[in-house]
Amino acid sequence: MPDLLKPSQELASPELATEYARWFVNRRAYTRQSETAHLSSGRHYYYRPKNSGAEVHLTLRDIERHLEGHITLGLYAINPRTQRVKWMAIDADYRRALEDLLRLQYELGQSGIQAALEQSRRGGHLWIFFESPVPANQARIFVRHIAGKLSVELKGSGKTDGLELFPRQDRVEAGQFGSAIRGPLGVHRAAGKRYWFYGAAYNLPAQMEYLRSLRRVTERQLAELIADIPAVGEVALPPASYKAAGQSGFQILDYVEARRTVGRNWVTQCPACAAAGHDRSQDNLAISVAEPWKYLCWAGCTKEQIRAALGVPLPLYSGDQR
Repeated sequence: MPDLLKPSQELASPELATEYARWFVNRRAYTRQSETAHLSSGRHYYYRPKNSGAEVHLTLRDIERHLEGHITLGLYAINPRTQRVKWMAIDADYRRALEDLLRLQYELGQSGIQAALEQSRRGGHLWIFFESPVPANQARIFVRHIAGKLSVELKGSGKTDGLELFPRQDRVEAGQFGSAIRGPLGVHRAAGKRYWFYGAAYNLPAQMEYLRSLRRVTERQLAELIADIPAVGEVALPPASYKAAGQSGFQILDYVEARRTVGRNWVTQCPACAAAGHDRSQDNLAISVAEPWKYLCWAGCTKEQIRAALGVPLPLYSGDQR
């Protein structure tokens, strides 16, 4: 198990911080976990540091302090200038989290991808590293396909447990940030513990050597993997008989057009995301091929928000919750 850590027990050189930045830092905006717990919730929230009201940029010294355990950084995946990522992180924090992450790690290995499994407070994080930054939407398409292939749920409406992908978005606009995740090998302020990667001794030099040894995924390899996903990039319209026997009332496919299939789902633009100016890649909404009355937004929009955006809000006190 992860051990309690005093900051002075681990030292980080500028060279080590530079290597860490090369792997994990894709933009200089960052968050930092608070040292003290919030009075009402007891949580250690992440915030974007500011100096005289202006946001500050991440430095190598910040990374050194993170690795030494003095502060804890949160890192953003997508660079808004390029819409590319250096890594994908899969976060799972439910009862069967580690079991699902190990299945994903094995399946990724079958595709030639060495994913690194990191401990966390309630489950784990599975990291995929790229040789050079790749398009964020392509990385997300592939990971969602692997999850669908294994029937591992993705966190959607917030009402069920599931995997959470970082980045959560396919793209971020200039001036936006997306969602940050705790930088690996830092000390979680709430637990007072450093969470290590499985597969190496629990000390900083061994962990860095382990990460150094991993084979990175090339952009060409990712493109080839996506090309093998059935129907990706092709229009896959539902048949006219998509309405199953006994399924009356609201049908999502009466209001949206399925654009293609990914795994076991049709995907298209989420109406609620579109109303907010998001989901420009038009693939946040997943509709089950087998049960087309079932749908969810991978970005987290609720059914109430989706129905309202379509102009057919859920009726109050109705049994029809589709």
